[in-house]
Amino acid sequence: MIALESLTLKSILRQSARRFRDKIAFSTVDGDSMTFGRFGERVEELSRVLHDRGIIPGDRVAILSENRPNWGVAFFAVTTMGAIAVPILPDFHPNEIQHILRHSESKALFVSRKLLGTLEEKEFTHLTTRILLDDLSPVPPDATPDRIRQIVDQGSRELARLKGAAMRVTGRISPDVREEDVASIIYTSGTTGHSKGVMLTHRNLVSDALATSVLVDVTEEDTFLSILPLSHSYECTLGMIAPFMLGSTVFYLDKPPSAGVLMPAMAKVRPTVMLSVPLVIEKIFKGRIHPKLTGNPVVRGLYGIPFFRKRLHVAAGRKLLASFGGRLRMFTIGGAPLSPDVELFLREAGFPYAIGYGLTETSPLVAGSPPASTKFRSTGFPVSGARIMIDRPDPATGEGEILVKGPMVMKGYFKDPGRTAEAMTPDGWFRTGDLGMFDRSGYLYIKGRLKNLILGPSGKNIYPEEIESTINEFDIVVESLVFQEENQLAARVHLNYEELDKLFSRVQLTESQIRERMRTLLDDLRRQINARLASFSRIQKLVEQREPFEKTPTQKIKRHLYV
Repeated sequence: MIALESLTLKSILRQSARRFRDKIAFSTVDGDSMTFGRFGERVEELSRVLHDRGIIPGDRVAILSENRPNWGVAFFAVTTMGAIAVPILPDFHPNEIQHILRHSESKALFVSRKLLGTLEEKEFTHLTTRILLDDLSPVPPDATPDRIRQIVDQGSRELARLKGAAMRVTGRISPDVREEDVASIIYTSGTTGHSKGVMLTHRNLVSDALATSVLVDVTEEDTFLSILPLSHSYECTLGMIAPFMLGSTVFYLDKPPSAGVLMPAMAKVRPTVMLSVPLVIEKIFKGRIHPKLTGNPVVRGLYGIPFFRKRLHVAAGRKLLASFGGRLRMFTIGGAPLSPDVELFLREAGFPYAIGYGLTETSPLVAGSPPASTKFRSTGFPVSGARIMIDRPDPATGEGEILVKGPMVMKGYFKDPGRTAEAMTPDGWFRTGDLGMFDRSGYLYIKGRLKNLILGPSGKNIYPEEIESTINEFDIVVESLVFQEENQLAARVHLNYEELDKLFSRVQLTESQIRERMRTLLDDLRRQINARLASFSRIQKLVEQREPFEKTPTQKIKRHLYV
């Protein structure tokens, strides 16, 4: 167990910068690296810049950038001086980014050169300081976006002079940062479409990082490869704060984690730990592994026999581990439900996967299990310090809303006492909005979202997420969304159009013939899906979803846009 002076990010910074001083803390895969000691020095320098620019404890400072070592420098510089970091997801629409800057009343903004365009020709009353995260250079207040690009591209002396002037601050900036102080406001982009500013304190973030260190054995010998946005609480707490506290090294990709970027990076870095959402491993399974297991008629026949399927999974698992660099000992999956067929493969292949459950409001992790303790379809057991209760459980199934209490539960929603009151019970339990149950061993199972629950004609509870998992097992389906229409179950399906193109290109077809084949394909697919479902969960209509569904940062479909 890590011993800290206090549950603050400042305490973590002091301890790790001293204890692991000469070890690499953060690096890009093909770029510059930064030791723990140098990281601490840059944090202090940047805090001085912010102080000189009028930033005081309690002020909000936004961070809008892709992952990079300087992201962490900015986050710790803001939080350890008593100000509040406001991470903004790079994938947010420009209108949403501008809304967050205004709603948070951010006085300063760290922004990457690539994302400068999201601020063009917009005025922000409270925003007085802008700093390029690429090199931590302050931007002239009267500079237009075009002028900023010109300055950066030309390596202007003007920007260097401004940076140097800001650095010439005497004295040490050492505010009193308390555990109950808000460290970060993270704006969620949920499946219901209502963005909320979640206020997380120093105690929230640090206690959750400590709980993670109790759950899994991460040490200074570990190497992380980061593929999720740091502006999400999952990656921020478990992929940056926790490894920094424990002395691990974190590598960042310079580009989005496509297969062409990710595979060479894993071969070079050879990570021991990775954090992921289900979509990443599901794409690998559907695109690379499953076709090889079912493409050949002979192998496909053997694959249907459990004994041979397990042997085939073991062989495929060895190759998968080798493609990850050969050292991977923990692949943590969270943010959304994992497909049952993919989890079955991971279990039988001996792939070291771990499952976690949480929300932005809980910093995020509240339940999980290390690779050696995973249980099929379970999200694990409560982490240290977290209390989980099932509210009003169904007498027959034990299912009910998951409530959470503990040091990782948020302080509330920024400028929204009404929503805060709705989310908390009078005695301090946070309402997750998720439905779940415990088994006799204390493992938690997530059934779906309370708002998505459908009451069937027979009075049975129908969980759309469970039906979607079954639909998504079919190779021809990429993703799906189940909803109720006129008291019947229907589903939108986004299909694998690459495979359809191969299928339809074998013969010359007219447009009407293609449409007729698509109708036949959807009817056949519906029958096959229903053969795997209980009678009260069967789909009456399949609707083709031609474009990919719009998703949240953790790759959950924004349901409100389609039902």
